[in-house]
Amino acid sequence: MSALRGLRTLQCGIASSSRAFSTTAPTFSHIGSMPVPIPDKVTITYPELSIPPSTPRHAATAQRFVEVKGPLGTLVVPIDPSIILQPTDNGQLTLNVHDAKEKKQRSMWGLTRALVKNAVTGVSEGYTTELRLVGVGYRATVEPIPEVFRELLASVPRVARPAKPGAPPYTLPPIPTERINLKLGYSHPVLVNIPEGIKVSVPQPTKIVLTGTDNQKLGLFAAKIRRWRKPEPYRGKGIFINDETIKLKEIKKK
Repeated sequence: MSALRGLRTLQCGIASSSRAFSTTAPTFSHIGSMPVPIPDKVTITYPELSIPPSTPRHAATAQRFVEVKGPLGTLVVPIDPSIILQPTDNGQLTLNVHDAKEKKQRSMWGLTRALVKNAVTGVSEGYTTELRLVGVGYRATVEPIPEVFRELLASVPRVARPAKPGAPPYTLPPIPTERINLKLGYSHPVLVNIPEGIKVSVPQPTKIVLTGTDNQKLGLFAAKIRRWRKPEPYRGKGIFINDETIKLKEIKKK
């Protein structure tokens, strides 16, 4: 009897293992195939539109960059060898790949399209990020860096790091002239230098507005500021980015 029961259990296990969990067909993202609209006030300088996808990234022919110029600035986007650029006459840019069945080329397809779209939006409209300071006594101000500290920064030798294969040439940024003075409950003020390409305004003592053309650079700088006071879940204090919220936890009573 026990042997028969074990056989039935084994048969049911085999049947259930062959059963499909879902009958829905898999869907794939089509972001890469969507054309990028180019406004009239934006000009794009294209490299060679197509090269063999097997070209090594460190080769000279693989160093392809799209230069996007607009009223707010200029941005450079690297283009992978597997990407095919197809500019159209109606003010749009379409991207394609040599082999859409290859996973790496599909991933670079959507990524490159998103980077080009962000660059076009950045030089034409710009990006804005808001930071909210929540906490008793939390304050922020923008102030010029004293000349003494600027001279100290200039005296430190700086060396331009070598650019990675496929990345734009790296240039040393200028010495910052302004900084953010944060009061976040520490025994000392927190001073954060403002990098090049980002403008900072403080319309309220507890609100910081960052504007710039590079969306990635803007997000990294916002995360750098937030790192000083990450939102905590018991009293809801900290630095919040845009519409960021946090679920509060109940304080355990002794």
